[in-house]
Amino acid sequence: MADFKQNYFQRRTKDKGPRSNNRISSPEVQVIGSDGENIGIINTNEAISMAKEQGLDLIEIAPNAKPPVCKIIDMGKFKYDAQKKANVAKKKQKIVLLKEIKMRPVTETHDYDFKVKNAKKFIGKGDKVKFTIRFKGRELQHSHLGRELMDKIKADMQDIGKVELHPKFDGKQMIMVIQPL
Repeated sequence: MADFKQNYFQRRTKDKGPRSNNRISSPEVQVIGSDGENIGIINTNEAISMAKEQGLDLIEIAPNAKPPVCKIIDMGKFKYDAQKKANVAKKKQKIVLLKEIKMRPVTETHDYDFKVKNAKKFIGKGDKVKFTIRFKGRELQHSHLGRELMDKIKADMQDIGKVELHPKFDGKQMIMVIQPL
C-alpha cells in the first residue's frame, strides 16, 4: 500500500525538450535526413530504424505540423546547438531600465540643471527616464508651475529623447516618461 501511494502521488514532470525516438506518438512523420535532404513522409518505426542504423536519433522538430516534421540528428548535438542559439539571443537583447528623477515645482536652477544632466546620461545609455514632480500642500493649486517645468524639461531633452508618456497627474504628482530616440 505504501508503495502504491508513493508512486501514485509522485509529481509527474513534463519532459523537457523535443520528443525523440520512441516518444514520438504520430504514426507517420515527415523526415529530414542527417545531411539536410527531405526524405519524405514515412512510418515512424521505419524512421526510427533509419536513425538507429546511422547511430543517430529521430528528433521531432515541428510537432504541430501535419504530419510532424522530424530530423535525423544526434540528440546531444541538437541540444548543444539550441543552447548556443539561446545564449546568442540572450546576449543580443537590451534590457531597458526605467530611471526616475523626482523634482518639486519650486526646484532651483542649479538642481534642475544637475537632474537634467543625469537624465541625459541615462538616456545616452539607452534607459527610459520618468520625471516626477511632487506637489505639497498649496502647491497643488499652482499646477501650472509643474506644467511649465515639464515643458522646459521637454524642450531640454528633445535633442536626445522623445516623450513616451505626456505629462499627466497621478494623485499629488505629475509624471512624464522620456525614451531615447
